[in-house]
Amino acid sequence: MSTQNGKLLELRQVTQAYGRGERRFIAVDKVTLTLSAGEFVALLGPSGCGKSTLLRIIAGLQAPTSGQVLYRGQPLRGVNPHAAIVFQTFALFPWLTVQENVEVALKARGIPASLRGPRAVDLLDRVGLDGFESAYPRELSGGMRQKVGFARAMAVEPELLCLDEPFSALDVLSAEALRGELLELWTGGSIPTQAILMVTHNIEEAVFMADRIVVMDKGPGRVVSEVKVELPHPRDRKSAVFLATIDRVYATLAGQTEPESVELGSAPGEPGRTRPLPEVSVADLAGLLERLNEMPGNRADIYRLTEDLQVDSSVLLTLIEAAELLGFASVAQGDITLTPLGETFAEASILGRKAIFAARLRRVPLFRWLLTLLKAAQGGRLDREVVHTALELEFPRDMAARQAETAIEWGRYAELLAYDDADEVFYIEPAAA
Repeated sequence: MSTQNGKLLELRQVTQAYGRGERRFIAVDKVTLTLSAGEFVALLGPSGCGKSTLLRIIAGLQAPTSGQVLYRGQPLRGVNPHAAIVFQTFALFPWLTVQENVEVALKARGIPASLRGPRAVDLLDRVGLDGFESAYPRELSGGMRQKVGFARAMAVEPELLCLDEPFSALDVLSAEALRGELLELWTGGSIPTQAILMVTHNIEEAVFMADRIVVMDKGPGRVVSEVKVELPHPRDRKSAVFLATIDRVYATLAGQTEPESVELGSAPGEPGRTRPLPEVSVADLAGLLERLNEMPGNRADIYRLTEDLQVDSSVLLTLIEAAELLGFASVAQGDITLTPLGETFAEASILGRKAIFAARLRRVPLFRWLLTLLKAAQGGRLDREVVHTALELEFPRDMAARQAETAIEWGRYAELLAYDDADEVFYIEPAAA
């Protein structure tokens, strides 16, 4: 690992927006960030908070709508020649051998053909793939394919190595092994890199690997906190300091339950922030509430809950967001507690749960807006495309599609609306009209 001092990267009030007028969506809002030589920094946050967008901006793959990106004090224009990205998907050329995949990057850098082979072999040896030079990607495991991705990224000898969820497509054991091997290369100075910037939604991964964690939130994407991880490598996951750091990050991401008016947000077209429906199933939400109802005081440490429920941290945080939105739970100082309503829901019959859920869902501005649209429509029916187009005034296209899916599931469960899959039409349940 380099010990050279000096600021490599600086973001100043960087904003990324898409669309115009009513369709304008802010993905990243006024982000300020610095990265110095010798640092391993993790960008941590939920899906949709703009982490990958920031990474593309830093690599020069897209220009921000406003703000400045400086590299070594100079404004970045075009692709950053000092940075390389390792993506979540391996992005290897299937018709090329492992060695040829690495040589592609060397060729792009203008390295003479006579030098490409030896350098590619050396890089593959460093990542533990000596002997696999002539293999094709289809012959390798996921972890081995990602190692080829690391070798190819390092072939251009980047000062800044950007990692976009590099372990999320791997199985648990492969991901764990690759994390350890990357840290060994980094801390041992075996890679030609001044700094590493890693995007992740995995809290434990961030604490295990990074020196500093930049915590982001969504709606729009923004930096809410920074956490320094002052632990030597290799890190002991069972140490009190490690566990306390994880707990602190969970508390930061989970935040604290706000007054109901803030939690609910506003309806589309109204002043204020339209809060999207958390993209979780009702069954999973019910499972969370049932587990909390079994715990002493109906209360749990959020970090411990991930282990107890065996779910990913991002999944749990989204479930908690849904529980807060519907008034079933409250969050404070890294703990989640069932509200009396949440306890009632957990203990209610099937029909009782439906009635409680329906009553709470009617209070959610986004869902109330959808019901109003349906009631105003001819025959109380709307084509999915119409609903989707209306949602696109508030959210990007892919997110609008997911919001429609969530609204269908939640609305069906609450028996407030129905959806005809064959005709792709929303309509109001007769009993809810």
